[in-house]
Amino acid sequence: MARPPHDRASRPTIRDIARLAGVSKASVSYALNDQPGVSAETRERIRAAAAELGWRPSAAARSLSSARAGAVGLAVARDLRLLEEEPYYMRLIAGMESVLAREGFSLLLTVVPDVGTAVEVLRGWWAERRVDGVILTDLLVDDPRLAVVDDLGIPCALRGGLEDDVPLGSHLAVTVEAEAEPIVEVVQHLLAQGHRRIARVSGPTQFLHTVRRDSAWREVTRAALGRAQPVVAADYTSGSGLAATRRLLARAQPPTAVVYDNDVMAAAVVAERRSLGLRIPGDLAVVAGEDSMLCRLADPAITSLRRDVVADGARSASLLLDVLAGRTSPSWPAPRELVVRASSRGERADASA
Repeated sequence: MARPPHDRASRPTIRDIARLAGVSKASVSYALNDQPGVSAETRERIRAAAAELGWRPSAAARSLSSARAGAVGLAVARDLRLLEEEPYYMRLIAGMESVLAREGFSLLLTVVPDVGTAVEVLRGWWAERRVDGVILTDLLVDDPRLAVVDDLGIPCALRGGLEDDVPLGSHLAVTVEAEAEPIVEVVQHLLAQGHRRIARVSGPTQFLHTVRRDSAWREVTRAALGRAQPVVAADYTSGSGLAATRRLLARAQPPTAVVYDNDVMAAAVVAERRSLGLRIPGDLAVVAGEDSMLCRLADPAITSLRRDVVADGARSASLLLDVLAGRTSPSWPAPRELVVRASSRGERADASA
């Protein structure tokens, strides 16, 4: 084939392929769209020309013909301060991308300040046909996003489960995580170290997973210690974790062990232990509800509940692709595993109630 001149800085077109292959534009269209109308030999010649020119199909044109956008939406409603500190979301997104990229989907990601803004983003994405479905994270009590995906029929994977009275349609799939089992493991570990006054610093109380975790905490600690142990709410940032810890330490009977709902808050307390007047674990045992490099590099290293966040992200993406393929079913991630490190290791004989 005599190769026509082609500007490498521009995108090759069907016209360029037709010139290189010596055929009509209609023949190129038939060949590249796997339609009848050209011989096998011509089809191969056209495909070879397209490959030589580095031609790729237009995503916009492909979406018009297939009614698919080839993209999945994730509108993260989180404070930017937290995203700067917390490694969780980057690992979650990496897991989603590992599945979506393999299946030819892009991830359309935006960070918004609140769920109300996320609602408008979801409506816009769907109206403009920019996404084939969405993944929702950090579900709220009475979350308005659920009404949007239900009203519009947006295919959706929900991370974190739902309340029992929320109906599920064929366009929804849910990831449900058990909360009681890991709390049982943490409490048993702390009891074995001699702790009888324990507390928890939770995440924001508007999150459904915080509500479920609060309920599990009350149930487990009441069964283990005869009364529910205290909980102080924070917002996952280092500053809020330190403020919550100071409130707990100011109590008439301060806790000798604190469980933090994420790694950032736990790591901040370990880093600031001297300003708090603490020896860790001598005065205060510290446990993180998430494991990350922050926990492993801390001094002392922080006991934590480990889960595979990358695998969780991949599972969420796979769930949504299942919904798009007409398959829906709930998913239960592997339970979090307690990894005991120096921040909570060491028996206490002086921690009686």
